[in-house]
Amino acid sequence: MQRLTLAGGIPDELKGSIVALGNFDGFHLGHQAVVNRAIQRAFHERRPVIVATFEPHPVRHFRPDVPAFRLTSLDQRQELFRHAGADAMLVFEFGAQLASIDAEEFVAEVLGRQIGAAGVVTGDDFSFGKGRSGDATLLKSIGEAHGIAAEAVAQVELDGERISSGRIREELIAGNIGEATHMLSRDYAIEGVVQRGDQRGRELGYPTANIDMSDYQRPKYGIYAVRVTLDDGSEHLGVASLGVRPMFDPPQELLEAYLFDFDGDLYGRKIEIALHGYLREERKFDGLDALTAQMREDEAAARQLLA
Repeated sequence: MQRLTLAGGIPDELKGSIVALGNFDGFHLGHQAVVNRAIQRAFHERRPVIVATFEPHPVRHFRPDVPAFRLTSLDQRQELFRHAGADAMLVFEFGAQLASIDAEEFVAEVLGRQIGAAGVVTGDDFSFGKGRSGDATLLKSIGEAHGIAAEAVAQVELDGERISSGRIREELIAGNIGEATHMLSRDYAIEGVVQRGDQRGRELGYPTANIDMSDYQRPKYGIYAVRVTLDDGSEHLGVASLGVRPMFDPPQELLEAYLFDFDGDLYGRKIEIALHGYLREERKFDGLDALTAQMREDEAAARQLLA
């Protein structure tokens, strides 16, 4: 699957594409509906499909001090778009230049001349252009004037409420992993490179793969049953701790996963840790023996949940 930028240009074979346009952070069921509609249209019109996303997230541009909130990395989104059936991912570099383009110029210059889109599919709450002056209705009317057929996909609901990235973040913060999974259609997963730690887990008989949370949304701190995918594509069950390790000084935020029945060196390798179920809150114990006993209970609980 190709990864494109406006600076790099759109290959001739992808001109005339149907473009699914949105931020798509998390690629939840609502986002999937937009991309699936673009793919459906492209199939009937025999056109390629481009999924366009923004990096960094527009919120990060306008509010650079906002706490970490991303649900997916760019690499994760590319893999999700590929799996959905798109031909390419177009990454809009969101900065002052893109933020200053007015709605009509965005449609005529960016979607029309630079991308050469034949059609555009968005969510019905999509906004664009300087000051977010454009919406799905305006996109449709301006698009018609420039030969671009635009349509908006209705919101997707769960339990009578619209699915959104914000709603998923709220569930993660509350530790409601199951609710987040329903809206994402998969477990919330954090990707990173395994760091060399202080070896405390190994000393306790539980060697862990430690990764930094980076710009990801922080779920509720605690212990999780997880599925870990390695860079060779293999998947391993495990149990993970997300938090600041209250038993040890100094406090250090880490996501550290123990892979069941695994023996190998993961340092420096990129892995993805998918949070499948929340087991308990993190807490401080009266000594390492009590901590180790609780780790055995956590392992047993995770194995049972993942079985």
